[in-house]
Amino acid sequence: MSEEHYLELSENPVQFEHASSVNNVFFDEANKQVFAVRSGGATGVVVKGPDDKSSVAFRMDDKGEVKCIKFSIGNKILAVQRTSKSVDFINFIPDYPHTEFTQECKTKNASVLGFCWTNWNEIVFITDQGIEFYQVFPDKRSLKLLKSQSINVNWYQYCPETAVILLSTTVQGNVLQPFTFRNGTMSKMSKFEIELPVVPKPAKLSLSERDIAMATIYGQLYVMYLKHHSRTANSPSAEVVLYHLPREGTCKKSHVLKLNTTGKFALNVVDNLVVVHHQSSQTSLIFDIKLKDPDCAVNTHQPVLPARSIHPYRIPLSGPAVVPSQPPVPCQLYSSSWSVFQPDIIISASEGYLWYLQVKLPPTVNLLQDKGKLMDFLLRRRDCKMVILSVCSQILDGGDKGSLPVVATVFDKLNQVYKEYLEAEQTYTAENVFN
Repeated sequence: MSEEHYLELSENPVQFEHASSVNNVFFDEANKQVFAVRSGGATGVVVKGPDDKSSVAFRMDDKGEVKCIKFSIGNKILAVQRTSKSVDFINFIPDYPHTEFTQECKTKNASVLGFCWTNWNEIVFITDQGIEFYQVFPDKRSLKLLKSQSINVNWYQYCPETAVILLSTTVQGNVLQPFTFRNGTMSKMSKFEIELPVVPKPAKLSLSERDIAMATIYGQLYVMYLKHHSRTANSPSAEVVLYHLPREGTCKKSHVLKLNTTGKFALNVVDNLVVVHHQSSQTSLIFDIKLKDPDCAVNTHQPVLPARSIHPYRIPLSGPAVVPSQPPVPCQLYSSSWSVFQPDIIISASEGYLWYLQVKLPPTVNLLQDKGKLMDFLLRRRDCKMVILSVCSQILDGGDKGSLPVVATVFDKLNQVYKEYLEAEQTYTAENVFN
């Protein structure tokens, strides 16, 4: 069975002090940093990023409970939110004054829901009444409002890879308004509506932040909506609906991923695959939106492979009291204390671990019987060459020798990719000759 686990947690997780009554844990999706804040920062803040080289430790005055804490890009300026009205800033640039400075939100009677850094010196405040885009001047210890937009906001999400902020608006929360940020400018994109399974009467907030995620798949930005099973809407199981969000033009519903079950789910994206974790069965499904399913309607997708659990993970014991022969402790997978972040991060705050989710390709060879479909799947993955060689070896001289049509299909697909590569190379060479 262990050969069938096609998902695994990264071997070397980021370790941090686990959450407790004196230690609060925060995660910054833009810098991929975990903040462990002890006693409001008075007894220390430890920041750990994807590589240990980026660890930072410091103290700050305890001025109340920390609601949100994030570094700007490059760890130049720290922003800390402690109240619903303002954000505090501390310079981490060498030779700049280290004293805190504060910016209150401009909108009267608004509450700050959170903030996002879009550049090393540009920050967006998201309030319940709109967004405010600022430039930070660390030398002057001040901020300048660049642009603002009034709009009622229920909650927001940020995709750092594309610098797009998504705001949930209207009473039901299902009208989403995206904004994009680039080089000191804020642009309003086309708003769009998420189709709810049931429209409540009277109207109330029906679209939860937990059921929406943004991710880049095959170079395109998608809003993923986890549409739960509804008895009244006659939908027997949950599905993930993908809305394609282009920089120009309107956002359109483009793919439906059939989950064939109900319950609590969480979403990741790994190597352009949408991974759906199902808590009660402790299994995950993977979907490839470029694989066409002949048995499904256009752009409706079934899982590529049967549901399987993430590969079992053992937490190595550490510290001075550890006996050398003590075995590692099995980690509880799909724990209710897990938090999932885009695109491929899983955090256990209670155990003090951050993992990257990874796809293992070798187990897919025996799980996907249709070798043509298997080749289509493998050719779109990173680090696929050795696995593709093993498939060729298997169908030519292994115990699972393929029939001539199967061998032909596999090599046709390989030749097609090689042809595209040669054509692209020739085009590139020709362009360089004429430039």
